[in-house]
Amino acid sequence: MSERHREFVSVAAGQVPVVADCDVVVVGAGPAGTSAAVSAARNGCKVVLLERYHHLGGMASGGMVLVLDDMVNAGTEIVTTGIVSEFTERMKAQDGAIYPPPEDCRTDWEAWKKWSRWGAIDFHSTGMPQPIIHAVAFDPDCWKRVSLDMVREAGVELRTHSWFSEALMEGGKMTGVVAQTKMGRQAIRAKMVIDATGDLDVGASAGASYLQGQFIVTTVFRLCDVDTAKAEAFEYSHPEEYKALDRAARRVIGGAWGMWWLKTPLPGIVWCNCPHMPGYDGMSPEHMVASEYEGRERMMKLLAFARENIPGFENAKMLGAAEQMGIRQTRLLQGEYVVTKDDLTKRRWFADSVCRGRDYYTPYRALLPKGIDNLIVAGRHYSVESEAQKLSREIPPCMAQGEASGIAAALAIAGNVALRDVDARAIQKQMRAQGADPGDVPSPNALVETMETAQ
Repeated sequence: MSERHREFVSVAAGQVPVVADCDVVVVGAGPAGTSAAVSAARNGCKVVLLERYHHLGGMASGGMVLVLDDMVNAGTEIVTTGIVSEFTERMKAQDGAIYPPPEDCRTDWEAWKKWSRWGAIDFHSTGMPQPIIHAVAFDPDCWKRVSLDMVREAGVELRTHSWFSEALMEGGKMTGVVAQTKMGRQAIRAKMVIDATGDLDVGASAGASYLQGQFIVTTVFRLCDVDTAKAEAFEYSHPEEYKALDRAARRVIGGAWGMWWLKTPLPGIVWCNCPHMPGYDGMSPEHMVASEYEGRERMMKLLAFARENIPGFENAKMLGAAEQMGIRQTRLLQGEYVVTKDDLTKRRWFADSVCRGRDYYTPYRALLPKGIDNLIVAGRHYSVESEAQKLSREIPPCMAQGEASGIAAALAIAGNVALRDVDARAIQKQMRAQGADPGDVPSPNALVETMETAQ
């Protein structure tokens, strides 16, 4: 910081009012934090959930990352389950989620044409057509509604408009957090703290070791009044012409995934997970302002191009950008175990695995900081190498981390033990009881080493 800021001022510390005493405080009500809060509350804890925005859902709702993926092992084995599955079914009941039935999860052109524009594809596969797999397209406001319902039903005390400020410490133990609000600074005392900020805000304040990562950022947006049936018909009836236009659109937007537009549960509204903008620091206010300007300029250029050139987009309009910038990587915890790219690509199994993503296992140790008690993390900022995080940062596995962290906090309190002394087998057992797959049983394609090296 001293390299960036040459002048400083002194501020009075003063006293901070305590607004809540609880068993567990969860900082950040994104997918991981909401899952953690609900999980801890369902396991008997008095829980406070802090969120800086007015809504719940983080990158799923405010960031409009509108496809849940990274849930399927090789083939059709769904391995990321539990609270994420409950979210899916609740949204589906409100017509806010769409996903392919099991019989459509196959590899042929008929299934591809039916489901690819919903984002239900195995994007790791290089052949065409890519396999159709279990993935969920959803509406962001439906996510917010379901989040509120689940938090309220679980008895969680929700405190929105509360921006994390600093960790409360006694020696090497966390005793709570301080939040900044319109009413001033407020303290929440807790036996256990779950950092679900996505940027390791709590861990960094508490002194946890971390590395500073960086990846592309995105101003995600949606377009309305799109005739998706017409656009798809043109894509398949004039494939070469469509490919040329698609390449041109990518040049206009300046970077996108395999498909720059996808359908959503709301007719005529498409989701655009672009542009890809490298070189921005997701924690820098200056960088975030610059990326907002750049992203919005690119969005409008793409809209103009699509209206003029792509059948089905003639009447398209800008519905709006996401409320939150799409940040993919900032601080990464360097905890009791650091997950490596080799762990992921070799599908290494761990005896203390407590949650799963596509073809990989997350050990309990990767949620725990070194040298700090009463703190556990859940989300994209878990203990992982930068390149490995790029392969393991999707929303469903982060939700599974949250569910496991909530259970771990409850077990630590019930057993009056430190988080690092909680038996991973007890977490696994309760994850199973809650309908989640903790990865205690390795899939056939996992790399299973000796017990000494697997834990």
